[in-house]
Amino acid sequence: MGDIYRMLGLTVGHIQQGMTAGERREAYACDVTYATANEVGFDLLRDQLALEVAEAVHRGFHAAVIDEVDSILIDEARIPLVVAGGDEAGEKLAAAANVVVTGMRAGWHYHADQHGRNVMLTDGGVAVAERFFGCGNLFEEGNLNVHTAVQDALHAHALLRRDVDYIVRGGKVESVDEFKGRVVADRRWPAGLHTAVEMKEGVAAKPQGMILGSITLQNLVGLYEHVCGMTGTAATQAAEFHKLYGMEVEVIETNRPVIREDHPDARFRTVRDKERAVVEQIRRLRETGQPVLVGTASVEESERLSGMLDGIPHQVLNARNDEAEAAIIAGAGERGAVTVSTNMAGRGTDIRLGEGVAELGGLFVIGTNRHESRRIDNQLRGRAGRQGDPGASRFFVSFEDSLMVKYGGLDPDFREDPEAVQRIVEGANLQVREFLNKYEGVIEGQRRRIQELRQSWLEGRMEGGELERLAWLRTIDELWSDHLARVADLKAGVHWFSMGGREPLHEYLQRVHAWFQELEESLEGEADRRLEEAEAGGMDLRQRGAVWTYLTTDQPFGTMTERVMKGLMRKRKSGRVWG
Repeated sequence: MGDIYRMLGLTVGHIQQGMTAGERREAYACDVTYATANEVGFDLLRDQLALEVAEAVHRGFHAAVIDEVDSILIDEARIPLVVAGGDEAGEKLAAAANVVVTGMRAGWHYHADQHGRNVMLTDGGVAVAERFFGCGNLFEEGNLNVHTAVQDALHAHALLRRDVDYIVRGGKVESVDEFKGRVVADRRWPAGLHTAVEMKEGVAAKPQGMILGSITLQNLVGLYEHVCGMTGTAATQAAEFHKLYGMEVEVIETNRPVIREDHPDARFRTVRDKERAVVEQIRRLRETGQPVLVGTASVEESERLSGMLDGIPHQVLNARNDEAEAAIIAGAGERGAVTVSTNMAGRGTDIRLGEGVAELGGLFVIGTNRHESRRIDNQLRGRAGRQGDPGASRFFVSFEDSLMVKYGGLDPDFREDPEAVQRIVEGANLQVREFLNKYEGVIEGQRRRIQELRQSWLEGRMEGGELERLAWLRTIDELWSDHLARVADLKAGVHWFSMGGREPLHEYLQRVHAWFQELEESLEGEADRRLEEAEAGGMDLRQRGAVWTYLTTDQPFGTMTERVMKGLMRKRKSGRVWG
């Protein structure tokens, strides 16, 4: 597109990993800039720590055109981007929590719900933890760090599954994106949870550091005056785009008519029956020479199915061998090709048909599960029948699949209709996102307010000499970091308020508002203290130390709504309640 832009008198640039601050600044100064949402967000967070105007790389936010807009604004909208720094030692406590949890037994020391989203210590488990740490009442506010470490270790062992939620590669725990099936570079779970998983797997722990700043993709996009986007799968979420973003969805006809044949779902009572049928379908298709793409839900499932394809030549594409993606996809449309993949092949992947394959019916896509969102299924289907080519798709589902086990019982009339269940789940997820926005909205408002004050000091609009300006910038950054840490602890334990008969959202909003008022009131005194220390030679206000960025997840075990409404909070007869 570069030549076209330049012909129109426009400048164009791009952002990618490894670029210097100067290169980034030059790219953002162009009329049109190409970048991933993550890179844009990380640059913003680093800009908000700049001590000089010249250090910032962004200019004003005006218009954003988003590719795969449903992925960014719905699936990944609530993923926080984080900038961290400093040193926060938590490895020793995490290691101790790992030891005590490793010795616990399900059903005796803890209970996990049947869907694997929530886990809770029993009275017996609490007693074991209290004896091990010698901490007295685990639920006292002074033991919050111990309680959190134990709960993180419990989550790591009981809920997070290797080769489903993450893989271990090169001595590192790598998170797998649930929507795309890919390893996400630099993504960690919140707070000490990632460390807990590293302890579970016996790999070296990454430094967590203190969170210096954070923003979700939803709030990042909200900084732009004009926003639009494109995707092949927005129609089913039209109401959500309108409700959350005020954006209308327009369906544009395809370049060529879609002639793909989408077969009705094949339904089975058990997963075992379903997988046998999938293997038999693959065998029949391969005998005709028609290429097959099989979409699975996890690394574990893709490799299990691969093991069942005895004697059938095939390729496996998942997060464990993502470096081979280009080569595998390049051959996936050839005659007789069988490709078993996770969601990696489900969005934005163009599989070209080999010679003579169109006459055989084109690519046949098999889905081994229905996902919670119809959009994800439609993305997989869309790998076949592209640009007017022939193709076909079919989903194989069982009553033991995750979707049906989790949600099939919500309405007896929908028990045997996966798509009807999906519609229920999509509606519920919209309500959850609206609810969680109430938790996050107050913090986003505070972030903008504190950044307005910071920017005025950064640009020298506030009266003071140079040292005072730096003292205020460092004070704002450090107090904001402390505020974020305090809020994170509150958010992690907010459900405990309901045990005392109090409404969690009200308590959360009230406390966060009060804490921010405390922050604002203490700024001047703290800035004066740092200034005095700097003038006495005891502090170098320009030395901050290394900072780094990463992605995290907002609610890794189900939403706060689920935790509050589905009884995760256990009313303890002993009355050991904090908060």
